[in-house]
Amino acid sequence: MLPPLNLPVSLLGVLMTVRPCFTAPTFTTFCGLVAGLAGQVRRRTVAGMRLGACLQHLWPHDRAHYFFSRARWQLGELGLAIARLVVEMLIEPGADVVVALDDPVCVRTGPKVHGARWQHDGSAKNLQELSYGNCFVTVGIVARLPFCSRTWCLPVLARLHLPGKNAGPSKVTVAAQLVALLATAFGDRRLHVVADAASHGPALRVLPANVTWTCRLPKIAVL
Repeated sequence: MLPPLNLPVSLLGVLMTVRPCFTAPTFTTFCGLVAGLAGQVRRRTVAGMRLGACLQHLWPHDRAHYFFSRARWQLGELGLAIARLVVEMLIEPGADVVVALDDPVCVRTGPKVHGARWQHDGSAKNLQELSYGNCFVTVGIVARLPFCSRTWCLPVLARLHLPGKNAGPSKVTVAAQLVALLATAFGDRRLHVVADAASHGPALRVLPANVTWTCRLPKIAVL
């Protein structure tokens, strides 16, 4: 039997709010990875999280990889649970929720990286503004942390976008689906979505009643 984890009560109390999203063994692995992510200041990879939590001699190497590849848990359910925690702790009761939206490219190389393609990347350091990697449509909740004077965006939902051949829904369609999940979870609040100039399209014609969507108009827009 693998030895149990010994986590601070403050951290464990926060992690227990997402306990229903996992099975018992998967939740133990999740807690260990979170602790390793917090303790790792350099390599925030799967192997790096094992090192950050000092679990390299206690857990088999493939346990963390199994968590991401085959373990029983669902990313959307976890994201909504985290979103509820953020709103409950950092947003005033009944207040509107500001949601930030982006589709960054995570640079990845290698023939076996799933979903990696050449695609547009506004932060790329080349004239073509192209990068090879994964594009995740990411939705975050904008909030003020009690120990900071600035405003922070806390990511809560993300979904992989597959461009090119065998492409799935467009980025805007994926973004609208993620926002609809948040709108259903917070039906008693208004959600104000802010996004860049590329975040417009037919998918926005049907939005939940409690959602507003703000982005820069394209230069060919008809008013």
